[in-house]
Amino acid sequence: MILHRLFIVGLTGFVIARSPIEVRSNTTEGVNGTNLDLIPRLEPLSYVKTDLLNIAYYEAGPPDGQVVILLHGWPYDINSYIDVAPDLASDGFRVIVPYLRAYGPTTFVDPGTFRSGQQAALGADIIALMDALSIPKAIFAGYDWGGRGACVAAALWPERCSGLVSVNSYLIQDLSIAWVPLVPAIEAGFWYFYYFLTPRGVAGLTENFKELARVVWTKNSPVWNFTESDLDRAATTYNNPDYVDVVVHCYRVRLLYAPADPRYAELEAQLLLQPPITVPAVTLDGLEDGNFPATNGSSSAKYFTGPRVHHEVPGAGHNLPQEQPTAFADAVREVATL
Repeated sequence: MILHRLFIVGLTGFVIARSPIEVRSNTTEGVNGTNLDLIPRLEPLSYVKTDLLNIAYYEAGPPDGQVVILLHGWPYDINSYIDVAPDLASDGFRVIVPYLRAYGPTTFVDPGTFRSGQQAALGADIIALMDALSIPKAIFAGYDWGGRGACVAAALWPERCSGLVSVNSYLIQDLSIAWVPLVPAIEAGFWYFYYFLTPRGVAGLTENFKELARVVWTKNSPVWNFTESDLDRAATTYNNPDYVDVVVHCYRVRLLYAPADPRYAELEAQLLLQPPITVPAVTLDGLEDGNFPATNGSSSAKYFTGPRVHHEVPGAGHNLPQEQPTAFADAVREVATL
C-alpha cells in the first residue's frame, strides 16, 4: 500500500488540458444529425434536485406501486430499459429510471463539486434520489455502473432496499487488491481503464465518445445486433459537460491513480470491508458476455447472506436488460417475492 500511495502522489498533480464536449441544446438531434424523434426512447423525463445533483429520470406505473429503480451502466443510458420499464409498469410496479451523474440531462448543482465517479458516490446518489422523491424503500436493479451503485446502496443502506437485481453478482470493488492482475483474456477487455490514465485517452473519450462506445458495446455483447439508431440515441447521453471528468475519475480511482472525493471517505472505508448483501437478491450472468464470463453464482455466494437466486441468461451479453429484457424484468418480479 505504501507503493500505491507514493505512485498516486506522483500522478494526482498531473493536469490535463482538454476541450470540453459540445453540449447540444437540441437533444433530439443525434451525434451525426440523426433525428432522434424517430427513435423510440423513454420519455417524458422528470427532474428532481438532491443535495448534489439535478437528476433527470423517467417514471412509469402507478404512483402507489412497489418502487423499482432501474440503473444503467457505461457507456449506455436509460434506454437500456426501453422494454423492461413498460413491462414492469404494466405489472403494477412504480418504475424509476434515472440518468446517472454526468449522463444525459443529469447535472451537478454546484460547479465546485468534485466530479467523482467512485462507487460510493454511485450508491449515495441512489439514496439521495429516494430521499428527494420521498421513497422509503425500493428494489434496486442494475448492471455495470448501475449494478455497482445498486450493490453499494443495498449493502450500506439495507433498510432502504427491498430487493436487489444485479448483473454479474457482487460488484463492490475491493480497492485493496486494485493492483492484483486478472487473467490476460479479461484484462484485455479492460483496455479503456488504462487508456483513460493518459492524456491521449482523455482526448479520445472527448473527441470520439460515440465510436469508443461502439467498440465497448461490440466487445461486451458480441451477439447483440444493436442498430446505429441504438448507438445514436445513447450517444446523446454523452453530451454532458461533466461526462468525461466523471468517467475518467471512475476508472482512475479504481486503479488508485486518482484521489477519491473526501465526502465519501467513511463510506469507502466500509466498502473496503466488502460488506455483505443482506437483502433478497436475484443475480444474473449473460452467457454471451464478452468481458465477464458467466458463472453459476457459487464464487460470489459468500457476499449474499440473505435469500439469493442466480440465473445464467442465454443470448445475453453485458447490457442484459436491453438484450434480454424479459429475463431482466422476470428477475425483478422474482426478487419481489423472495
